[in-house]
Amino acid sequence: MATLYADFARNALDPLPLDRAVIAAFAEFARAAGAGPVAELGCGPGQVTAHLRDLGLDVFGVDLSPAMIDIAREAYPDLRFEVGSMDALDIADGKLGGILSWYSVIHTPPQDLPPYFAEFGRVLAPGGYLLLAFFESEGEPVTAFDHKVTTAYRWPINDLAGLAEEAGFTEAGRILREPLEGERYRRGHLIMRRNEAR
Repeated sequence: MATLYADFARNALDPLPLDRAVIAAFAEFARAAGAGPVAELGCGPGQVTAHLRDLGLDVFGVDLSPAMIDIAREAYPDLRFEVGSMDALDIADGKLGGILSWYSVIHTPPQDLPPYFAEFGRVLAPGGYLLLAFFESEGEPVTAFDHKVTTAYRWPINDLAGLAEEAGFTEAGRILREPLEGERYRRGHLIMRRNEAR
């Protein structure tokens, strides 16, 4: 599956100007905060990590799948990629200036998601930024759906923002994008800032 997914995802951002725009905004926020390096958590084959590098960030990728990390290291040998879990990161407290979670928490059951946000808050420096990309539920509650990998969840954007706020984040901005041809669901993007008080 890792090789098939890497082939599918390689140029996935090319036809998506709004997605690239929200990543660019996140990169600008993270650079301006100057609070440390940026991690893409759930980086898969590394193409979005490389995109962040091209936007001028000091960035590295983390993924649970050793196969994905091997593909990322081969494709982008100039970047650092590590095997790791988003809810138990081998990163010291407050060391990151930014986290990109690009559709990487979509498979997490709703009741299990708060510890992920707590971990994101632990490793982010005060004033650091988090970008979440996810499938939005379009007026419905949290909704499970059949994903090619395993069950995934569509979230109301306000509910997901609320979970992040409970973990010590403040919303900086959001984008909702309607599905394009060949896509099933609306896409949600949240940029959240880690509160100064820890």
